[in-house]
Amino acid sequence: MTVRVRFLPDDVTVDAEVGEPLLDVADRAGVFIPTGCLMGSCHACSVEVEDGHMIRACITAVPPRREELTINLFSDPTW
Repeated sequence: MTVRVRFLPDDVTVDAEVGEPLLDVADRAGVFIPTGCLMGSCHACSVEVEDGHMIRACITAVPPRREELTINLFSDPTW
């Protein structure tokens, strides 16, 4: 199943497969998400989904049962 993933604030959209790692989707779309440890504990890759929940992109995959997923990126000047 294909899910359309939209990255804000740059409004970049790419199609992704359910279960595909979010960092891979972002990379394919040309969107930079900073990473530190790649295991979720440093929170460098924290992004916000459209419902306001924070997720860590390094340990999150494209979820099932959605047609579209909006990711709000924000930058932390320390990363």
